[in-house]
Amino acid sequence: MKKFLALILCALLAFAFTACSSNGLEIAVPNDTTNEARALLLLEANGIIKLKEGAGITATIMDIAENPKNITFKEVEAAQIPNILKDVDYAVINSNYAIEAGLDPMKQALTVEGSYSAYANIVAVKEGNENTDKVKALVAALSSQKVADYITATYAGAVVSTVDAPTDGFDASVDYASLAGQTITVAASPAPHAEILAVAKEILAEKNVTLEIMEFTDYVQPNNVVESGEVDANYFQHTPYLDDFNAKNGTHIVSAAAIHVEPMGLYGGKQSSLDALK
Repeated sequence: MKKFLALILCALLAFAFTACSSNGLEIAVPNDTTNEARALLLLEANGIIKLKEGAGITATIMDIAENPKNITFKEVEAAQIPNILKDVDYAVINSNYAIEAGLDPMKQALTVEGSYSAYANIVAVKEGNENTDKVKALVAALSSQKVADYITATYAGAVVSTVDAPTDGFDASVDYASLAGQTITVAASPAPHAEILAVAKEILAEKNVTLEIMEFTDYVQPNNVVESGEVDANYFQHTPYLDDFNAKNGTHIVSAAAIHVEPMGLYGGKQSSLDALK
């Protein structure tokens, strides 16, 4: 009889433990250093977790000091997070990947970060090429009022221009006559970067300069091809990510200009609201 009661007690305890564990929420976050920190800062700003004092733009899940909802964090390559959204309770997704997946950040995200200037997406080039005519012409086109207006009209807040004083699309210090007939190559992610570059392409065409847009779906190759000299520039990342990439890979890539910011958002997967996090 004692053995029977002991077995029943063990079974009840096991069931209780399983039930308790199954109530834990799961949130997917990017697994690269800077975007994971950015995701965690968004969650902290919404009172979902609390990070250790001093944890900043390099924070990881190991820096979580308070996790009152006993959330489990699933670290996933940023581009793949939209693909697993249905399998987790929530996911923090970069706007460019949300847009590519058909998600509307302004309508479907449950909460969105502020337009943090530290995360402005940049035109990046090999160190030493910042002041070449090709790069200055590219930057001027991307810094134009035409591009700023396109960003505002097309993305309705999901992408925000960070250019303080938009140009007419051209740089007076550039010798466009010498550039005529030449091609500027840029590596970029499909959305929104390649879409924005298409507007810059129209501007450069006015000076008979061709802009070749090379689309990549990962975060590594665009920097590798700039470092190797295969392409003139890339447009897909923010400075914290670039700094981390350079430190880890020994590359020598620098920012030539900041163009826009893509507010990161928290999306519901199995959950349709923030109620479970309150």
